[in-house]
Amino acid sequence: MIDSVVFDLDGTLWDTSATCAIGWNRVLDRHGIAFRPITEHDVRRVTGQPHDACIREVFAGLPEAHVLTLMAETQLEDNKLVAQLGGELFPHVEAGLRRLAARYPLFIVSNCQAGYIEAFIQWSGLRACFRDFECWGNTGFTKAGNLRALVERNRIRHPLFVGDTPGDQAAARECGVPFLYVDYGFGVCRDVDRRFSSFADLTTWLLDPTPPTP
Repeated sequence: MIDSVVFDLDGTLWDTSATCAIGWNRVLDRHGIAFRPITEHDVRRVTGQPHDACIREVFAGLPEAHVLTLMAETQLEDNKLVAQLGGELFPHVEAGLRRLAARYPLFIVSNCQAGYIEAFIQWSGLRACFRDFECWGNTGFTKAGNLRALVERNRIRHPLFVGDTPGDQAAARECGVPFLYVDYGFGVCRDVDRRFSSFADLTTWLLDPTPPTP
């Protein structure tokens, strides 16, 4: 019996790559750091990792002092811009989450920085849909560590984890939680418990009166 659903955020519920690219370019310009313009594709290809790892990968080759500046300031710039400009919710996410929240306790676990999930729920107007959330920026834990902490804190017994990357899949496996893969996201997962090509399909499956255990 499913008693809750935990969602990854980026690549699962929405895409803020274009918004974050604006923020990263602003930090480069503010500090006069010589680097090519950052595109949404640069952001998207590293999404899913902790923020510091994203910055190190995209800005490989820059002096360490510049990298540390970018780590610190892009987090703040991202949160500010995401709260203002938001991102692109994937199709059927808003309606689906509202329907699911009437049936299940919903949660978020992400590798994002502190304040980013709050920016998401503020901009989207979906605050009432989620009972709790956790992220790398709050704890410094791996995604598996944060998933485990959230499950224990909320005394969840039979959760599902919905995500789009092999990192999400690995975290679910490490915690013994069934994984639902949404293949419209940023990653490619193999040997998944169950695959969905749209949030509408995921919602329909979860709202089945007696959904089988994946």
